[in-house]
Amino acid sequence: MNEHVQTATNAPLFNPLSPEFIRNPYPHYERMRTTDPVHLTPLGMYVASRHAEASLVLRDKRFGKDYVERTIRRYGPKIMEEPVFRNFALTMLQQDPPDHTRLRGLVAKAFTARRVEDMRPRIQEIVDENLDRIIPQGKMDLIEDFAYRLPVTVICDMLGIPAEHREMFHSGSRNSGRILEPVPMTPEEIKQSNASQAMVKMYFDQLFDLRRKNPGDDLTTQLLQAEEDGNKLSNEELYANIILLFGAGHETTVNLIGNGLLALHRNPDQLALLKANPSLITNAIEEFLRYDSSVQMSGRVALEDIEDLGGKRIPKGESVLCLLGSANHDPAVYLDRPERLDITRPNVKPLSFGGGIHFCLGAQLARIEAEIAISTLLRRLPDLRLDDAENPEWRPTFVLRGLKRLPASW
Repeated sequence: MNEHVQTATNAPLFNPLSPEFIRNPYPHYERMRTTDPVHLTPLGMYVASRHAEASLVLRDKRFGKDYVERTIRRYGPKIMEEPVFRNFALTMLQQDPPDHTRLRGLVAKAFTARRVEDMRPRIQEIVDENLDRIIPQGKMDLIEDFAYRLPVTVICDMLGIPAEHREMFHSGSRNSGRILEPVPMTPEEIKQSNASQAMVKMYFDQLFDLRRKNPGDDLTTQLLQAEEDGNKLSNEELYANIILLFGAGHETTVNLIGNGLLALHRNPDQLALLKANPSLITNAIEEFLRYDSSVQMSGRVALEDIEDLGGKRIPKGESVLCLLGSANHDPAVYLDRPERLDITRPNVKPLSFGGGIHFCLGAQLARIEAEIAISTLLRRLPDLRLDDAENPEWRPTFVLRGLKRLPASW
């Protein structure tokens, strides 16, 4: 039975870290959309579960990030002394204009449509080299051995990280997304994140020194030398945004590939259809993004009183969490059985990459990486089978939805 069709009963409307929610949030989303579409959670944040409200909040200039004030309200006045929060505040992801405009403008040149499209041969090369190494083994973990290595290698290429330094990134932790979760971090989690970030900062400080002495044709060099209308990145901004690019540059793509492969193998008719019609891969990627989005939520803060959002008044300063995964299943937009995977579905325009000024810079790169990875895997390993498609192990996170592992053999 398709997992998305199951129903959830007698559970809180929004408990994003419960095992049932992590395993399958979509029945919970359906309950929210039909019973309380703009829901006030016990944490004091509003949750927008329908497409109309989520889309409006993402694009409307009456909503912003207001990260520092929002974080202080949640954790107390001393929280910004913690390095992990202080650095995150300097990323373009958490900035409002004009700082957001300046930071994004310095980075956007590396993600133009032409530059990303020109990366196709290199992406294909990485996928093929990886499969050449793995195929003789007869088995692999599709997450660690396949989905993870591709985007990490690509972002290392883009940042100019030397080949001899990359193994530490290929074997690195995938716990950086905890700061994005709506449930506050514990003191121990903050301590661990600070320690992890300190180690990463030590490496990038060395990389910055290397690229200052030996400039290359890479994004790190471009940002070190960048000047846009007289503005340059401060050292703190440079570090924070390089870390953001590294994390965002692989985390969502890993989940897109893993979630997409799981969805295909749980829907054998769609898997057979894609194998028979490889040209469907571009539309299939959009459907994977919609069906089980690797990013489930994006938050904003009301910059003024909002009199009516889905029937609720949102006071200035209150947070609204936009449930992208729920919006992508809204029957008001996807009329034909949104709980069903359909790689031929027309007009798929998922909210999975956010919207407005914070629309994901790397959206097209992630699409191309997933397209090449999945199509190459199906072509070269047509008899690949998942060892446990019905009970996979999900990572215990909500915002970044992905699998911990996905064993496969052939």
